[in-house]
Amino acid sequence: MAMEQDQISRFFEGWKGKRLAVIGVGVSNNDVIRMLARKGLDVTLCDRKSREQLGDLAEEFAGLGVKFRLGEDYLEQLEDFDIVLRAPGVYFHRPELDGDREAGCIVTSELEVFFRLCPCPVYAVTGSDGKTTTTTLISEMLKAEGKTVHLGGNIGKALLPLLEEVRPDDRVVAELSSFQLLSMHFAPQVAVVTNVAPNHLDVHGTMEEYIEAKKNIFLHQDAFSRTVLNADNEITASFGPEIRGSLWKFSRRENPRFGAYADKQGDIYVSDRKQTVFIMNQREIRIPGLHNVENYLAAISAVWGEVSVETIRRIAREFGGVEHRIEFVRELDGVKWYNDSIASSPSRTVAGLKAFPQKIILLAGGYDKKIPFEPMVPYIVDKVKALILMGLTAPKIEAAVRSGQGFEEERLPIYHAKDLEDAVGIARRIAEKGDIVSLSPACASFDAFPNFEVRGRRFKELVKGL
Repeated sequence: MAMEQDQISRFFEGWKGKRLAVIGVGVSNNDVIRMLARKGLDVTLCDRKSREQLGDLAEEFAGLGVKFRLGEDYLEQLEDFDIVLRAPGVYFHRPELDGDREAGCIVTSELEVFFRLCPCPVYAVTGSDGKTTTTTLISEMLKAEGKTVHLGGNIGKALLPLLEEVRPDDRVVAELSSFQLLSMHFAPQVAVVTNVAPNHLDVHGTMEEYIEAKKNIFLHQDAFSRTVLNADNEITASFGPEIRGSLWKFSRRENPRFGAYADKQGDIYVSDRKQTVFIMNQREIRIPGLHNVENYLAAISAVWGEVSVETIRRIAREFGGVEHRIEFVRELDGVKWYNDSIASSPSRTVAGLKAFPQKIILLAGGYDKKIPFEPMVPYIVDKVKALILMGLTAPKIEAAVRSGQGFEEERLPIYHAKDLEDAVGIARRIAEKGDIVSLSPACASFDAFPNFEVRGRRFKELVKGL
């Protein structure tokens, strides 16, 4: 362990005398700024907010010696810095950052630095849908097996400030978004791709760039690594020939040579080089939905060899799900309310619709990520009793649904709400005993909320206040 600590110390010693810019306050970067400042480094916070808007945080950072570059021009002329740490939400190919790299700046992120120095095995998970639940399941299984686990990345916690706590026998489990992966070159011991479907095209611009970003999770692995791919997803299945290490697949349609699968009866098995092992029936999984069966198959494929069958079964029985992912909120007058705010893409909303055994009242709409809504229309026509739309995308979703095959207005009424509070009020008014109401927006939240978590918590407040 002393050798790893020496390596970390030497790395940050090399940053002394250099000017560091950290872009953006928030969950990921605040602890990073504190860590770098306490190491005596020259740190400047760059953010669109004003000093007044930062409030107590500005006073705290100033007390640590942090400098500020604030306001609308916060990304201008960063080429006078030596190292720029971008927040996950700051697009790698923004013209300002391209210019900084051309001027000789190092443009990186806290995660890239962490992975460069991390002394223990890393489980890395990405995908368009299901990555947070899969990441959490892997973490829970490893912890239940007695491992010390450091969970972070896109799941909301910066890992770099934990670096000096990480021991060689620990495990890191990281959820990674396409924005984080776009510039990343690292080799996790285990890489998982849950699925790939159109998402974030408002930023990436093309599906090709989005796919290439996802592929960075495995492109730099070596022969001693494991990659887990979804055999049932056309795009992820196509990655197979590019895998350099051990290729594991998970499926509900076929029995892969290596990996976890569920047969037509819902029995889950794992195949490895030695044997095929029965794990459990999918009915034993506590959280609902076939998409969560797939998340379990992905997680089992990732941890097989490190986690026992007994532990996998116990987590399946006990794990109640992740906040904002088909999260049960309450039952009122015989109506059940669910928070699926994580569903910020049409494919995620489809997965949420499939999770319920009956037609539901659906609350949808929000910020426009330039993703087509037509693919989810057949599921809305089939699985939605009433559709309540809000936000910037409401007209686009309505147009797609009305033009969909099988749509009948008398069987699928469409309502428009001016905001989330109004949408909850409409749902309360039209819901009858036995109904299910789910917030599953198919869109990002940025037209009304900072992120899907804030949107989901506001929804829960409104529902609990009924």
